[in-house]
Amino acid sequence: MAKVHIVIPARFASSRLPGKLMLDLAGKPVIAHTIERALSVSDSVFVATDHEEILATVNAIGAKGIMTSVEHNSGTDRLAEAASILGFADEDIVVNLQGDEPLIPGELLSQVSTLLSNHPDAGIATLMQSITATEDFLNPNVVKVALGEDNRAVYFSRAPSLTLEMSLMRKARHYLKVVFIATSVSMPTVYQP
Repeated sequence: MAKVHIVIPARFASSRLPGKLMLDLAGKPVIAHTIERALSVSDSVFVATDHEEILATVNAIGAKGIMTSVEHNSGTDRLAEAASILGFADEDIVVNLQGDEPLIPGELLSQVSTLLSNHPDAGIATLMQSITATEDFLNPNVVKVALGEDNRAVYFSRAPSLTLEMSLMRKARHYLKVVFIATSVSMPTVYQP
């Protein structure tokens, strides 16, 4: 039976807000809240980071941290390195939970894990929700998903696009980072072990 692992990529040098994972949120660092949310769903939670301060915080709260390269271009690359180091089984499910998502409902983490468990041939799964507000459609902080047949993602973009605009019923907001079957975790990355 496939085990569900949650890996939280935690880069310190965020381009929009460096150190955001260490900012105080209700008396704890943001990353601590994210870890707690992940632990409500799985007992296999790892923080993959490139920064000693984040690693020390993770260890201090009793979570499992792993150091990864500072050279990664994306959280998915960091997750691929962590999965390689940790040696997950090929059939395991690996949830990529962003460190700055402390308020994500645990139900969504479970939902996307179950979705992929029920359709392992997909290799990759993600969640989305319909965009109904024009301001969300135009907001570059909202990742948009263009949908094809059977609600399969065709592409993701922060920019509004003509394709998305032409079909209000076919645009959606990307809600959760991608979830992988462990054997697929390195497919969309540039990380090479």
